[in-house]
Amino acid sequence: MNRFKTSKFKNTTPKIAKKDEWINNVRAGSFPCQGSHIKASSKLVAFNSEQAGGGMLGLSSVKPGSDGQWTVTQFSCHSDLVTDLDFSPFDESLLATCSGDETVKLWRLCDPEQQQPSCPELTLRPGQGRLELVLFHPTSSGLLAVGATKSPLIWDTSRQDAPLAVLEQHGDQLQSLSWKRDGSLLASSCKDKMLRVFDPRAQLTPVQSAKSLQNNKDSRILWAKDDFLLTTGFDMMRSREVRLWDSRKLSSSVSSTSLGISSGMVIPLFDEDTGLLILAGMGEAVIDCVEVSASEFTQVSHCLTDTSSRGVALVPKHALDVLSCEVMRVLQLTDSCIVPISYQVPRKQSSQEFHEDLYPDTVGTTPAMTAEEWWEGGNKQVEKVSLQPDTLPKSKAAPAKKKELTSGGSKEDPARGCSTSSSPLSTPSSSAAPSRSPSSTSGLSSGFLPSPSQSTKAIHSLLGPTSKFRHIQGAVMHRDTHITNLRGLNLTTPGESDGFCVNRQRVAVPLAISGGQIAVCERSQPGRLPDTALPTVENSVNVVDLSWDPFNAQRLVVAGDDAKIRVWQVPEGGLTETLTEPEVLLQGHTEKIYSIEFHPLASGLLASSSYDLSVRLWNLENGEQVKLLTGHQDQIFCMAWSPDGKLLATVCKDGKVRIYDPRKSTAPVQEGPGPEGHRGARVVWVCEGKYLLVSGFDSRSERTLSLYSADSMSSGVIACTSIDTSPSTLIPFYDPDTSVVILTAKGDTRVHIYEIVAEEPYFMECSSYNSPEPHKGLAFLPKSECNVRDVEIAVGLIITKTAIEPVAFRVPRVKKEYFQDDVYTDTAVCWEPALTASAWLSGSNGQHKKISLKPKDMTPVSEAPKEAPVRKYLPSSVYLEEKTDEQKKEELLSAMVAKLGNMDEPLPQDSFQGVDEDEWDD
Repeated sequence: MNRFKTSKFKNTTPKIAKKDEWINNVRAGSFPCQGSHIKASSKLVAFNSEQAGGGMLGLSSVKPGSDGQWTVTQFSCHSDLVTDLDFSPFDESLLATCSGDETVKLWRLCDPEQQQPSCPELTLRPGQGRLELVLFHPTSSGLLAVGATKSPLIWDTSRQDAPLAVLEQHGDQLQSLSWKRDGSLLASSCKDKMLRVFDPRAQLTPVQSAKSLQNNKDSRILWAKDDFLLTTGFDMMRSREVRLWDSRKLSSSVSSTSLGISSGMVIPLFDEDTGLLILAGMGEAVIDCVEVSASEFTQVSHCLTDTSSRGVALVPKHALDVLSCEVMRVLQLTDSCIVPISYQVPRKQSSQEFHEDLYPDTVGTTPAMTAEEWWEGGNKQVEKVSLQPDTLPKSKAAPAKKKELTSGGSKEDPARGCSTSSSPLSTPSSSAAPSRSPSSTSGLSSGFLPSPSQSTKAIHSLLGPTSKFRHIQGAVMHRDTHITNLRGLNLTTPGESDGFCVNRQRVAVPLAISGGQIAVCERSQPGRLPDTALPTVENSVNVVDLSWDPFNAQRLVVAGDDAKIRVWQVPEGGLTETLTEPEVLLQGHTEKIYSIEFHPLASGLLASSSYDLSVRLWNLENGEQVKLLTGHQDQIFCMAWSPDGKLLATVCKDGKVRIYDPRKSTAPVQEGPGPEGHRGARVVWVCEGKYLLVSGFDSRSERTLSLYSADSMSSGVIACTSIDTSPSTLIPFYDPDTSVVILTAKGDTRVHIYEIVAEEPYFMECSSYNSPEPHKGLAFLPKSECNVRDVEIAVGLIITKTAIEPVAFRVPRVKKEYFQDDVYTDTAVCWEPALTASAWLSGSNGQHKKISLKPKDMTPVSEAPKEAPVRKYLPSSVYLEEKTDEQKKEELLSAMVAKLGNMDEPLPQDSFQGVDEDEWDD
């Protein structure tokens, strides 16, 4: 922006409506989808509702009724979650919706006070699976862009049988779409970090594309003025950012700015007439307004709201109060209401005259052409209109739109009880700031308001970045939760084994008793174990590794040194007698087994490694071997499944780290150099499965952590850090929600903790935990076992010579009465399978559903009210207050008396001892 030219919008001020002007009785839903949760036309507001699993929409009006109140109603749209919605720019009552039920529907809505239609005007069935995005074309009637999971579709609603174009498939989840204002180009952002620009009429492949995004978390893309694009997303440090791009050169951004660290996605809304950009973080109580120029972002206002956002939408220009100098109106969707926020430019006599300089002619509501004309190469633009009140065109009546209906139809779902429509449309048209009373600050000419992350930027440049978990504290829980009097523990399990295993209900511990016996202790029955013999699982041979089935709390799998794997079924409630017969016996290995590892998503699928240098996959449902993986040249130290369950990584004594795709090949698909030392190693997938973390030894026998890119193993180690010198291999536990890795080894007293990030410095060290005596192993429980009221991010069980002790790892926080939503993202339900072993083997993939750990009676800390600042000094008015002569005299006397002390007290010489009178004569 020209430094000598002042923007007329620099003082734009947000004004939050009074509470009696909010749209109440809203039950908004927050669902995992890529689309919008709220959209507005100049007449109606539609939003996601939490009812019917997200298949219903809420509806209200932009303006209140004749009684000054808003009517809120709900209507059923789809049989599955409504993933996105959009109003036509040419018809204020026409709404398009898409859903997880794989359909797109167009609805002719009525006023909220009236009965809404039970059947859509039109239903499209692309046959591309779950649909995520729907977007009307800005210049043409009856034209839609529809986003399937990985492919954008261009659809003419007058031709319902097939789309006009199916654009090139993306490499991962499609996250957002945006039409250019002139309707010629379509831009997309994707989880594969690529930005793409399509010219659908010229070619199905992108005309411009580049791997421009730094993080594969949620991103959004918007066309700004001319050939510029706006994106919001996350950088490699998980800090939210806004970037400006030239669509003709996507290799590098024109400008960027950081918005601080938070887990919530930033939703952008851009007004091309003013160049103002609204930035609202999901789950946050703050909304920023930024002015966008060709080279920079300029902060305009920073608005703190009463409640956190579930979504935001812009009201069309034609519905603004131009006589009040209102240049934008934002509707903030919260859990229970919709809050209007009016952005006004302060002007004298603003309510008496129309300020033409604030309101350039804006696009009208009459389409420039039909979808067919656009597809044949037309580039007509929508005629612009003035916003001056006496020249505003009156909105067209709905019947006028009905004249544009064509023949053909689409049958609605039979369950809806709707008949065939005889007239389908051809003209469809979150760091969270603390809350306070509705207020805002404005008038900043450049730069964002200093957020906590920005204000410490100078310190970070000197000391380097630090983790928010750096002060994590480990603490042994109360003795009432311990299991004591353990006797005869087996302390010589192989280094490839964790030594014992736990789940949410019980603990399995190998005993140093002949017959490979295993004690099973119920976590619900802590305390001292009896001195008499306990019922056990009698494995008949020495135990080399054991593991609980993650999806069956009663199933225990034990690998023995006889090359066999035994599957045991522990009765509900625990052991009452010794088990001697396994449920299933798996045979196939020819040598002693190293380790076993369950699949993270598929039920009944187990991997095992052996001295025969093979890795075998087993289907426990039928007890059969289903895969045999080869390629190892020496002892296999460890195996680890990727988070999506597609790949299996191994680290081997031959100095290699390998990645297998078991369903495609028995040989590794990638391999790279592993740790230099040969004493042992462990591997785990980190950073959403994009990297591998290997703990091992270097050539000097120092314990190290090494980070590899899962996409390029052959390039070697990305980063490495030394821990200490000790003979035992560090066993890592990784929490994907916080990206924190906790490491310890058998016989150690210290537990090391690091936060792993995908860019330098890669390893951010946190406070370590020291146990009073050496432990024999540490195993962790699912995230659902954490007490969020104490801000626990991990709970593990440490086994000593005679006891099992729960240890909680907590993050110190001041406001523990609030739910720390910056620490607790939605966590995966890892104790429920996503698919069966047979389905996975046949090529299917799945993913765990996620849940929030927030108790119903806790408020997120992002929504906590801001505490009033404590004044350290008296206000200046006290010092500047005029005093009378009498007051001054009184103060002077008081000061003198205080300095001299109490006059009633005796003088020091009064206490001295005198002399006799006779002595004076001498």
